[in-house]
Amino acid sequence: MSTFKKMMEKTALPLFSNKTILISTGSDAMTEKSKTEKAKISWKSKDCLGLRGVSRDEIELVLNTARSMKEIHSRTVKKVPPLRGKVAVSLFYEPSTRTRTSFELAATRLSADVISIAASTSSVVKGETIIDTANNLRVMGTDVIIMRHNLAGAPHHLARNIDIPVINAGDGTNEHPTQALLDMFTIREHKGQLEGLTVAIVGDIIHGRVAHSDMWGLLTMGAKVRFVGPPTLIPESVKDFGVEVYHNLDEALEGVDVINMLRIQRERMTKNFFPSSKEYSRIFGLNMERLKRCKPGVLVMHPGPINRGVEIDSDVADCKSSVILEQVTNGIAVRMALLYLLVSGEKETHEKTTDSTPSLFE
Repeated sequence: MSTFKKMMEKTALPLFSNKTILISTGSDAMTEKSKTEKAKISWKSKDCLGLRGVSRDEIELVLNTARSMKEIHSRTVKKVPPLRGKVAVSLFYEPSTRTRTSFELAATRLSADVISIAASTSSVVKGETIIDTANNLRVMGTDVIIMRHNLAGAPHHLARNIDIPVINAGDGTNEHPTQALLDMFTIREHKGQLEGLTVAIVGDIIHGRVAHSDMWGLLTMGAKVRFVGPPTLIPESVKDFGVEVYHNLDEALEGVDVINMLRIQRERMTKNFFPSSKEYSRIFGLNMERLKRCKPGVLVMHPGPINRGVEIDSDVADCKSSVILEQVTNGIAVRMALLYLLVSGEKETHEKTTDSTPSLFE
């Protein structure tokens, strides 16, 4: 038995040989024979750049692995050894609190060494390219790069030019895959499933990378997605993917199981998309009066940071229906799962990254 497997047994975590897990296939209507059949599932790509094109089985793999990782959070010693000796670098070209800290905690709890680099203090200010920066980090022994960038497609460009895993921690207005994975994990913890649920995503859809990753992930998992906001903030083309578009919040909230509120990303706006924050809050803000009209058991979510009094009132953000802080906790478990699947010592042959940046939201 390998040293890695022995370490995993000692920490009571499940073993995923070659970063795979055995999961049941099919539905409740399957025959007894097919119920006993198993499928070997793995994360197919070298990287995690987005959820567009990621299969249902791969998403299930991450969510199931995260369930085991979350147990570590309740321990007195919140650390296990799977990534001992590995080096994770967080390379952030944009400000971040939750995502950066979450990734660094995730890597630390898996016993990886973590190096944090901000663009403002790196050689980028001297004119060094992303590829040169990454290659210098690679030859120093880096095993994975966690990257956030203000330009859509930057992690894709890096992944095509480096042979170690790249995880997209948010690229411009494109995608934020780990936020969507933790959103789905949180929903599944409360609702038991994702298939058949109706999720309303409210706010700045056109600039919201969380909305884009949530859309790809939720639709893949069989949920219904509603985009809600002013016409100026929702591209009509999303209807081609099966998303329902609403410009009236009260109508959109009828019968939903989950409400995911997004902030207005003024830092990405080059023009006025609505008259004022006060007007936006009146029409599209989630207040207690609107929440009380929703079906019982509705979940209120927000990826953060929250702009209280704009997209969501404080009494709603802090109420019993809110799972906003649970999302933060679950983010560590989900990122631990992804790091484990991409970086663990038992290697497998990965498909070469050929992802191109989706142009829908550019």
